[in-house]
This record gives sequence, C-alpha cells and structure tokens, in this order.
Amino acid sequence: MSTNKSEVIKQHQKDAKDTGSPEVQVALLTARINHLTDHLRTHRKDFHSRRGLIQMTNRRRKLLNYLKSTEVERYNAIITKLNLRK
Repeated sequence: MSTNKSEVIKQHQKDAKDTGSPEVQVALLTARINHLTDHLRTHRKDFHSRRGLIQMTNRRRKLLNYLKSTEVERYNAIITKLNLRK
C-alpha cells in the first residue's frame, strides 16, 4: 500500500482511540481498493484478487449505506473527503 494503515486511521479518526468507526473502516477499505485496483491493471488475469476486490467494494458499500441511513452529514463528509462519487 502506498499509505500506511496507521496514517489512514489517524487522518479519519474522531478521537485518539477511534479505530472502528464506519469512517475509519471506509477509509481503510478505500486505500486497499485503490491499491488492488492498481495491481489488477498490471495483472489482468488475477481473478482471485478480483474476487477480493469485489468483496471489499461490497463491504464498503454496506458501511456507506449504514452511514447514509443513520447520519447523512457524516456520510456526506466521508464521501467528499475520500473523493467517492458525485
């Protein structure tokens, strides 16, 4: 990964002990998805990694749906911070 896991957590956590909030989980998944997307651009026939990528995007989608249904402000903030759609 181009960025370290602890750096991603520090950028998106609410307080010093926050490691499992939906925002942090979405940010970590986004970093892994971006890394795996670059890998799949060079290794087009790596279908096992492609399956993992699909699973990660689905997990991120479920977390974003949860945020959208509970707190729309937090959802909009993470969408704009991570440059996801719109």
